[in-house]
Amino acid sequence: MFGKIPASLGSCVKLEFLDIRRNLFQGIILPSLGSLRGLQELDLSNNNLSGQIPNFLEHFVYLKFLNLSHNHFEGEVPIEGILKNKSETFIMGNDKFCGGIPKFQLPKCKHEKSKKSVDYRGHDFKALVYEFTKNGNLEEWLHPTPRVDDAHEEKRNLSIFNRLNIAIDVANALDYLHNHCQTPIVHCDLKPSYVLLNDELIGHVGEIPSQ
Repeated sequence: MFGKIPASLGSCVKLEFLDIRRNLFQGIILPSLGSLRGLQELDLSNNNLSGQIPNFLEHFVYLKFLNLSHNHFEGEVPIEGILKNKSETFIMGNDKFCGGIPKFQLPKCKHEKSKKSVDYRGHDFKALVYEFTKNGNLEEWLHPTPRVDDAHEEKRNLSIFNRLNIAIDVANALDYLHNHCQTPIVHCDLKPSYVLLNDELIGHVGEIPSQ
């Protein structure tokens, strides 16, 4: 068969299985097919269909098999409903698809912001980003260095209570890294200058750890 998918199919609201693979249908998946909410299997593979995957397929709760392979579809692949299950969704042979769940291994869509950045060598740049810590680091409190502009500043001093709380903060951070991360992380160079203090003198372990 050839031509466009008949819009009248949308009136078959009790349809459970629609298989029109290996034909010469062209055009888009019509919005009228959004009324076929009882579909359990939809096979449109090996046609000349084009356009984007309609979002209404995400809401077909009974759909257990979806095959859109070997057409001319394009654009962003939705990520909800059956389209988040690679074992039940087949979309290969559509070279202009982007996005989708990671298991489809499709390129990013142009409007997507890239999560990774690279260094000057082109390698992934890895960094831990912290909020600004107004009170600097623990080294500056334990061993302050006199500066010309410190004349009118209040001298920094950590009470025993402050020191004990900071020690507990650091211990909790290390316990989390060692015992509660999916991959255990060991901080190989812990020292006072890597303990950052926020407005309330709560300690945060900084510097890049190694796995």
